[in-house]
Amino acid sequence: MPVDHYENFPVASVLLPRRLRPAVEALYAFARSADDIADEGDAAPVLRLAQLNDYRREVNAIERGETPSQPMFARLALAVREHALQPNLLRDLLDAFSQDVGKTRYADFAELRDYCRRSADPVGRLMLRLFKTDTAQHVAWSDQICTSLQLINFWQDVAVDWAKGRVYLPADDRARFGVDEAQIAAGQVDANWRALMAFEVQRARSMMLAGAPLALAIPGRFGWELRLVVQGGLRILEAIEAADYDVFRHRPKLAKPDWLRLVWRAVRMKP
Repeated sequence: MPVDHYENFPVASVLLPRRLRPAVEALYAFARSADDIADEGDAAPVLRLAQLNDYRREVNAIERGETPSQPMFARLALAVREHALQPNLLRDLLDAFSQDVGKTRYADFAELRDYCRRSADPVGRLMLRLFKTDTAQHVAWSDQICTSLQLINFWQDVAVDWAKGRVYLPADDRARFGVDEAQIAAGQVDANWRALMAFEVQRARSMMLAGAPLALAIPGRFGWELRLVVQGGLRILEAIEAADYDVFRHRPKLAKPDWLRLVWRAVRMKP
């Protein structure tokens, strides 16, 4: 289970009820393809933004009750109608993808958190709606989990993002710990870098633990899916720590032996 945000849609999970799979697959196809427009290939920024705007027009048409002609959007329209999904959450995702086209640095955590509110939190909110369990408390917990997962992805992919010209580590945090962009470019791991990463890892862990009660509050398959997601995210943070915060030479990821540990921890989760 890579902690990559759009891979957190449980598209092929055996824990996902069959009746919800078409809707989850439709949401995944929408999010994954839009993210690829923002991130993949060598298209000019203006073309990427134009393509994402085409997606917005389709979402707006769905909100008006229309059924788009393109199969991917037709399936999305069906999911929106059948499950009363909120189109504004789809637009939030598109806004985040558009932001990725032009914004490559974040001044502080508040700015980064606002990005995560649109790039990450909608995924959890959409899943809660599918399972008809989107109470105010559940949404609050879900936002904590989803933003934590997004942060974990950023921290494990510092080198990957640098190659794309992006730095998600907030500038004020980097200044506080004495880490500049030249150090990221060089992949230099020293005491300053370790202190910065320890701080960011703990921030992500605190958010994950704050949202973890959601996995125990929701019964059935979805609850178990969430338990594994929570434990997977926490395990990636442990892997970052075990690598002594050298995410440049050792990209933290889950290996096969980790799955037994995740299942064991999921079973033992307590309020």
